[in-house]
Amino acid sequence: MGLEREAIGKEAGVRTAMLVSSGAAIFSMIGLTLPYLIAISPANLADIISHNGGYLGIIANIVVGIGFLGAGIIIKTEEHVRGLTTAAFIWTTAAVGTLVGIGLIKFGVVTAVIVAGLLYFLRNFNIKKSGAEDSATKILG
Repeated sequence: MGLEREAIGKEAGVRTAMLVSSGAAIFSMIGLTLPYLIAISPANLADIISHNGGYLGIIANIVVGIGFLGAGIIIKTEEHVRGLTTAAFIWTTAAVGTLVGIGLIKFGVVTAVIVAGLLYFLRNFNIKKSGAEDSATKILG
């Protein structure tokens, strides 16, 4: 998806798509994992799941709040949209912080290292706008 966006000259490309999708995956995994982390024993897991959904509301508010913060970073001019990758980075960083906050420290550290590495290595990966139409035609057929 991000490659296609870059091929047609859009501002949101591979790195932005990577951050948004990884952040969404992390927040989803957090919501699925929390009942298992807070259950004292497997015997009371069903009770935790059926009677306590407050932890999901907290995570939902983190997602919304950080999304609002990211929206303040995005600047649109006549020619460009700036700050998309930075906003997605902040959103993904919030997901990593949530992982660490609920005790999934190793997962948080691994995620942070992978995301930082991908951002670094994909920094120079973009398709120049001058050939965007030609590149899109070649890629998309």
